[in-house]
Amino acid sequence: MRVSVIGGSVPSEAGLDAAREVGRLLGERGHTVVCGGLGGVMEAACRGASDAGGHTIGILPGEDRRAANEYVDTAIATGLGHARNALVVLNGDAVVAIDGAGGTLSEVGFSSVYDRAIAGIDAPDAPHVADVETPSDAVDYVEANVD
Repeated sequence: MRVSVIGGSVPSEAGLDAAREVGRLLGERGHTVVCGGLGGVMEAACRGASDAGGHTIGILPGEDRRAANEYVDTAIATGLGHARNALVVLNGDAVVAIDGAGGTLSEVGFSSVYDRAIAGIDAPDAPHVADVETPSDAVDYVEANVD
């Protein structure tokens, strides 16, 4: 399964730790991490997945694939800016949101529009987000809620 991990580009240390752990768990369980390909939560999730031998996909806002963080295996340049947020969500079967602000909230909205299961760890409060406490809870939730 592909899981979109979304969240803040400048998260708290707790947010970075949670993202790294979510990525690690997804990688260990054989899932692919999809993200926006840049820093913060995106980089931490990719690092966790990469360290666990998992695959990562970064869907970038700009035109240069080389802008991806060093833990992205497959970089996809879009030239779409924030509009690429819809693609981040569409390319996952489920979503884990960690920390974040406006950009994350737009991805949460797309998650609802595209009927993706979404677990949130200290994520923006929004309908359809299952508020969970731990990275393990988040991964368990998305695994249990994807057809």
